[in-house]
Amino acid sequence: MSAREFIVLGRQWCHLCDDMTAALRPLAAEFGWSVRVLDVDADPALEAKWDELVPVLLADGRELCHYHLDEAAVRAHVAEFG
Repeated sequence: MSAREFIVLGRQWCHLCDDMTAALRPLAAEFGWSVRVLDVDADPALEAKWDELVPVLLADGRELCHYHLDEAAVRAHVAEFG
């Protein structure tokens, strides 16, 4: 089984991005998942798609939440896709 990963789309200067990542890390550790942070400003395609929604949390190609961490959505996703 491959390692599971949460992806946070954000910006370097975004305090909401930092807050989401900090809140996500303990949950990710609980589930044994990793956290990868991608800077939307470094990728024109990501910026075009997600610009005003950052931070955005993705897992398995699905948007779980944006702006603030939705712990219930994260837990539901892990319970479903595990």
